[in-house]
Amino acid sequence: MTTDIEYEDRSREAARNNAAWCAALCRAHGISGEWGPHAWTSPRRTPLLYPDAVTLTPQASARDVLGRIDLAAPGASVKDSFAALDLTGDGFDVLFDARWIHRPAPEAVTESWQLVRGAAELTAWERAWSRGGSEGLFPPGLLAAPGHTFLVDRDDEGRVRAGAVASRSGEVVGISNLHAPDGDLDAAWAGCLTTVARAWPGRAVVGYESGDDLAAALRAGFTAVGPLRVWLRRG
Repeated sequence: MTTDIEYEDRSREAARNNAAWCAALCRAHGISGEWGPHAWTSPRRTPLLYPDAVTLTPQASARDVLGRIDLAAPGASVKDSFAALDLTGDGFDVLFDARWIHRPAPEAVTESWQLVRGAAELTAWERAWSRGGSEGLFPPGLLAAPGHTFLVDRDDEGRVRAGAVASRSGEVVGISNLHAPDGDLDAAWAGCLTTVARAWPGRAVVGYESGDDLAAALRAGFTAVGPLRVWLRRG
């Protein structure tokens, strides 16, 4: 039986893993974030869909975050990794709530996805992830970022069928940006987990999801281990 302390430890591990991915993406855009004892923060506005701060402990306070990000430019956001902050008085509204997820190390089977290699493959991956609505959010420099790998599944004609980002930290692999253009998230999780098992055997898998995406992750063997909340500054 998993204890509350174990759930919190797994949430901490997932939060730090996710912050490392956010930091890597920011570096690829020429933005250097800062690691503190309670939060990762960026003094410059981060790329679209990525937070300006990620809390790393339940003890993080508004002071640990808000004094270290740009509140002047529009669009400041905070990933409150333990849903422990109240930023309404600082001009923020809740954008969404989600849950961190954790899964014991999966077992490998014969089939697995491929690694994205080269700028053209990364562009195709991003177009599939965004359904054609985004290009350039993931610079090619990320392909050389240590600890972060883009995964892809293609059909017989080479079109992207599913994909994800795998980020390694400590003893876990964090999965983010999982997508399936055909909507089959169950197949996408199965293929992704098999790939993780073959590439990084013995590592537990973490991430966060909400809504139908969370339901698909739970069907894939994950456990919801803790709440998180994303805040967006009004105006």
